[in-house]
Amino acid sequence: MKKSKLFMGLGALALVGVLLVAADHIDAPDAMGTTADIADFYAFEPTLGSDNTVFAVDLQSNVLPDLAYGTFDENVLLEINIDNDGDLVEDLVIQAIPRDGKMYFFGPVAPSETGLNGSIMVDSPLGSVDISAETAIVETTSNGVSLFAGPRQDAFFFDFFQFNEVIGGTAPLGFKPAGDPNSTDDDDDTAVDTFDGANTMSIVVEIPNSLLGETTAVNVLQLPVYKTWVTTNAKQ
Repeated sequence: MKKSKLFMGLGALALVGVLLVAADHIDAPDAMGTTADIADFYAFEPTLGSDNTVFAVDLQSNVLPDLAYGTFDENVLLEINIDNDGDLVEDLVIQAIPRDGKMYFFGPVAPSETGLNGSIMVDSPLGSVDISAETAIVETTSNGVSLFAGPRQDAFFFDFFQFNEVIGGTAPLGFKPAGDPNSTDDDDDTAVDTFDGANTMSIVVEIPNSLLGETTAVNVLQLPVYKTWVTTNAKQ
């Protein structure tokens, strides 16, 4: 099988199942604040009972128009990992890497090696899409896979400044969360979304379940789902 140069894992974010969300916005030290930083990973059915699964990965939280790193890095390979037998080792991978204004996707395919290191599976192309800017571009392949890559509004809501005050012990006495019916604080509705107006660089794949192999878990709705996680890997 053809291989590209070796990529070494930098950041990883785990998620088990569909209709669950994982978020951190502050990744491992080697990736934090870089183009390999994973902000969020979403996996869900586009509609209840659908035969497709959507994987959405957000990189580089707090991307604003005047920040230089608001583009995809051609030295960073993204991998969506899928476990089909319950051993928490990837059996299939979907890969994405940018080149000259396009995002190229490969898989789902069994990786040549598991763990943090990997190579682009160039023998298993999935499709490609132009990287979006102001207008969203979605490409749908002949086998029913839809692809997107580009900046999107950060979906994560978090009042980071109030969080720091609570953790640091400087929040006002009697502080209660916004909307608490028992609160006597007049400022219940003053929570601020720190990520409002910020973007992430997003990669989205909607893919038929028939291409993903066996499910190995059930979610809170008792629906069969995949054990899946995402990693970013830097070129060596």
